[in-house]
Amino acid sequence: MDNRAEVRQFLSTRRGRITPEQAGLEPYGGRRRVPGLRREEVARLAGVSVDYYTRLERGNLTGVSDSVLDAIARALELDRAEHDHLYDLARTANTSGRKRATAPVPAGVRPELQFLLDTITGAPAFIGNNRMDIVAANTLGYALYSDMYRSTARPANHSRFIFLDPRAHNFYTDWERAANTNVAILRREAGRSPHDKGIAELIGELSMRSDDFRTRWAAHNVRRHYAGTKFFQHPVVGLLELNYQVLGLEEDPGHSLTVYPATPGSPSEEALKLLASWAVTENIVELALAGARG
Repeated sequence: MDNRAEVRQFLSTRRGRITPEQAGLEPYGGRRRVPGLRREEVARLAGVSVDYYTRLERGNLTGVSDSVLDAIARALELDRAEHDHLYDLARTANTSGRKRATAPVPAGVRPELQFLLDTITGAPAFIGNNRMDIVAANTLGYALYSDMYRSTARPANHSRFIFLDPRAHNFYTDWERAANTNVAILRREAGRSPHDKGIAELIGELSMRSDDFRTRWAAHNVRRHYAGTKFFQHPVVGLLELNYQVLGLEEDPGHSLTVYPATPGSPSEEALKLLASWAVTENIVELALAGARG
């Protein structure tokens, strides 16, 4: 990933979405050629010189201090995910001269983590990596994403499913939102792990094969994704409204645990019970681990 280009495009897209009026500035200088703030306006809001901000936006974050990054984040009204992303880009800029070797992300998980997943019997649960792969799951996790496992590709990958598999448009009740969220998460992961070959290859593949992905990637949006509610239209049990919690696994860098509990007493809780029975009857785990379904 070209760090200078990432910095330049990220800052310019954030600047372009804020008008002077939104930033509390009086527009000046006649007819404006850009819809958002000018560089000199961002510099004024951040309390830095125009020349210095211009240098930063051209992609040179080398040696920039935390206080300046915070000031720019305030000026551009960055949310927490965007603020973190700016810090990640700065960290990469300041270590580019001594490019760090990145340990490959393991293809599977420690047995203890699979044991943990298997103790979760009332909700879908899976462990994913920073490349959007599902690397392990419990029975309900495999059953929830059974359509994803119809593909021959392994490991099953959220991004490939969303952008390359037509079944995803039925599975996600709001496909546009799912697509936007997926790209924003992947963009953040790319910023956190700029030398990860697997992430770079995934981005390259999707950019070549999907116009929908390419358009969203160019927006440079990032987001945090740790808790909330999702809706799925499962091909067997129908509509599922599930809460989700994402927990980082500190001992397994690049991996996180996601659990999808239903609200107690809700129709979705009953649907998960039906899904669990179906999963056992259809040997979903064995089929998911063995390869594509027949």
